[in-house]
Amino acid sequence: MMKLFKSIGLMAAFTAAAPAMAQDALETIGKPVDGLTGFQPAVTELARDLQWLDGWLLVMCVIISVFVIGLIGVVCVKYNRKANPTPGTFTHNTPIEIAWTLIPIVILLAIGVASLPILFKQQEIPEADLTIKVTGYQWYWGYEYVDHEFAFDSFMLPREELEENGYAPDEYLLATDTAVIVPVNKTVVMQVTGADVIHAWTIPSFGVKQDAVPGRLAELWFKAEKEGIYFGQCSELCGKDHAYMPITVKVVSEEAYDAWLKGAIDEYAGRPLDFDIAAK
Repeated sequence: MMKLFKSIGLMAAFTAAAPAMAQDALETIGKPVDGLTGFQPAVTELARDLQWLDGWLLVMCVIISVFVIGLIGVVCVKYNRKANPTPGTFTHNTPIEIAWTLIPIVILLAIGVASLPILFKQQEIPEADLTIKVTGYQWYWGYEYVDHEFAFDSFMLPREELEENGYAPDEYLLATDTAVIVPVNKTVVMQVTGADVIHAWTIPSFGVKQDAVPGRLAELWFKAEKEGIYFGQCSELCGKDHAYMPITVKVVSEEAYDAWLKGAIDEYAGRPLDFDIAAK
């Protein structure tokens, strides 16, 4: 009975939501592309910082690896049995012991100096222009625009419904029936929680990922600098349909957002609460 009430309510909400589409013909920017490697385009300061840090750490790892492999090569050539039939008998080398203690300390300090400011920037939540509460369910997402007192649920689109909703065929498993709409160049704070098991809300192009833990309310923030459509996925194994709870975020102009918001308040306000009351 509970599932029946919820299904009927969700179908009605989706039907009513059709006119509330925000800014058609948006460019799809943040999605995986077959055959390519590397990061998705970064459209927030957080994403640029993370991608820079990843590149910087990769350079450091390459230098360390080359150095260690070089040392192994020197040892193999210079100290093999043929080249060095009489091995040394010493047990200590103070300069080398000092070096292999200090160099890792310097490396770790360098990593800390580079990474900690980026970590703090992620965790220090700024004042929000828009606050959205996101709840992970098995296996879909619920969104509540807490400043405007309305909410909706977001489900993965079936393959046969992609075109009528404005998505390309290769966006199957990425697109949802109802997208999160946010204005460009505004600070968005997402309050993240879970209703049943642990999920994780992730948008690679925004550089954000936060576990949705039942009973806890975590926060993340982003400020998208480019209009477009961005995709993410639940990033915490949460059950048999874990692979089928994608995330769609549309970043639109402030004018388009205001127009969508007016329609969304009329269409959604109060409905999720009514669903829950009916389900109980």
